[in-house]
Amino acid sequence: MQGKKLPRVLFICTANACRSQMAEGWARQLRRDDFEPYSAGIMPVGVSRRAIDTMARAGVDISQQRSKHVAELAGIDFDLAVTLCDNARRQCPAVPNARRMAHHPVYDPTFDPGSEQVLADAFDRTRDEIRRLVEQIKVDSGEAS
Repeated sequence: MQGKKLPRVLFICTANACRSQMAEGWARQLRRDDFEPYSAGIMPVGVSRRAIDTMARAGVDISQQRSKHVAELAGIDFDLAVTLCDNARRQCPAVPNARRMAHHPVYDPTFDPGSEQVLADAFDRTRDEIRRLVEQIKVDSGEAS
């Protein structure tokens, strides 16, 4: 007997380096029985080392994830696509292979000025906000709030 087909959720941010990678990692950890997560960007640059370290401190391993362009996922149908920044929303107001879209902008800690501790704290806040978002997503209704 085959298992049920899970809905697919795509998380999109500009670089697919931090926020969308964190969302994919949290979803794999917390919601693996609810939906199949993916992440992509509109200008992928690789997964941020800080994002990997920040998630590892929370017990989530995203070190094997890779940065990819949304076009790379064109052959996959998604039940929900969630843009995590205004730039991604402007660039991808609609994802042709997604049934529903949602927008939930999350602060990008990548360019936070300050000491190493200030930067680490900013990444932690973003990680924790994304966790709350992932915990609250309702795929059937397309809600991500």
